[in-house]
Amino acid sequence: MAEAVIMPRQGQSVESCLVTAINKKKGEQVNAGEVLFAYETDKSSFEEESKISGTVLEILVEEGEEVPCLAPVIIIGQPGEDISGLLAGNKPEIVRNETDVQCASIQRQDSADAVATIGRPQNREIKISPRAKNYAESACVDLSKVIASGPCGRIIERDIIDAVNSGYRLFNNIVDDGNSPVKNAGVRTESEYTDEKLPNIRKIIAKAMHASLSEMAQLTLNSSFDATQILKFRANLKNNAQVLGLENITLNDIILYATARTLMRHRELNAHYLGDNIRYFSSVNLGMAVDTERGLVVPTIFGAGELSLNELSKQAKLIISEAQGGKIAPDKLKGGTFTVTNLGALGVESFTPVINPPQTAILGVNNITRRAKQVGGTDIFYDCMGLSLTFDHRALDGVPAARFLKDLCAGLGNFDLLLSK
Repeated sequence: MAEAVIMPRQGQSVESCLVTAINKKKGEQVNAGEVLFAYETDKSSFEEESKISGTVLEILVEEGEEVPCLAPVIIIGQPGEDISGLLAGNKPEIVRNETDVQCASIQRQDSADAVATIGRPQNREIKISPRAKNYAESACVDLSKVIASGPCGRIIERDIIDAVNSGYRLFNNIVDDGNSPVKNAGVRTESEYTDEKLPNIRKIIAKAMHASLSEMAQLTLNSSFDATQILKFRANLKNNAQVLGLENITLNDIILYATARTLMRHRELNAHYLGDNIRYFSSVNLGMAVDTERGLVVPTIFGAGELSLNELSKQAKLIISEAQGGKIAPDKLKGGTFTVTNLGALGVESFTPVINPPQTAILGVNNITRRAKQVGGTDIFYDCMGLSLTFDHRALDGVPAARFLKDLCAGLGNFDLLLSK
C-alpha cells in the first residue's frame, strides 16, 4: 500500500522546514534506508530516509520550498496504485522563498495579480515571477530560450540564473510587458561579481540581530582580570587530565563555569526582559555562541550552575560537536538565560557583543595580552584577559551590571577560591 512521507517535526517550536534537496525523481525506484530529501530548520540540517521500498509515485514539493511540519512531501508505493486518497487535501500549503504564488492560487486569482505575463513573438505568452522578471531584465536574458521549472510552467529566478550561465542573453533588446519602458541594460559579465542567495540561517541571524539592536537599550562595559592562575590551572589539568580521568578542560570551559556560578548571585543578568515583566530564573541555562559552516548558533547548557567543571566541559564539547555537525536538536538551541561568546582565540582585544533577546545580557571574552602592574613599587608583567559585558539598560542599571563583571573577574582571578565554594 502506498505511503506518504511527511516532513518530520524537529522540536516542538519548529513549525516548518526548508527543503534543500530532493534526491529522487517521480517514477524512480527507492529502497528502504535511502535518503529521499534533505531539509533544514533555521539552525540545523537533516536528511529523511525512506522507511519502505517502492516507487516514487508523486513528489508534492520542490527544492527551496518551506514545508509545514507533518505535511506530505513524497508518496511511495507500487506502480499503478491509486493514490487519490493520499493526494486529496494533502497538498501542503507552501511558503515560498521567492515572491511566487502557488499554482492553486494562480487558478483562483486574476493572472495579473499572480504573475507577470510577457508577450512574445508568435503570440506565445510566458509566465514569470516578478523577481525572475526583474533579474531577466537586468541580465538581458532571452526569455524564449529559458526553460521554466516553476509551478504551472512559470519561470522562476533559478531558471534565469541557469539561462545566464548558458549564455542565453540579448543585447539592448529586452521585451517587457508593455507597461514600462524597454530597458537598455549593458552586458553584465559574470566575472564582475557573484550573487549568492542568502542562506535561511543568515536571514534568521540578520532578523534577530537587527531586532536586538533596534529594540533594546544596549550598553557595554569592559573589564579585565589577571589570568595567571587559570593559565597555571589549565596547564596542570592538561598534564594530569588523563591520569585523573578528566575531560580536556579548556580556558573557555573555565570561563563558562565561573560565569554560571557568578550568575547565581546576580539574578538581574540571569533573566528575560518581557516588556511589562522581567522573568528571573532560579537556574542558569548558559547559551554558548558556536561558529559553524552554516552560521552562528547558540546551543544551551541547561542547569550549568549546578554542574562541576568536568561535567560542564563534557556537555560543552558535546553540543559544540552537534552544532558544528549541523545535527543539533532545535530544543537545544533555545531556553538560554544568558550567553557567552568567545573571540579571544581570534586575537580580539575588545568588542561589543549583541544580546540574544529576550535575555538581559551577554558576555564577550577577549584575548590574553601582557600588561604591567605595580607590586611593592615594582612593575610586574602579567597575563591579562579582557571581558566585555553588554546589558539591556531597560532591565537593569549600570551598577548591578558592573558588580557582576567585578565579581566574575575576581572569581576568575582567584579561581582556586571559586572552586572551593
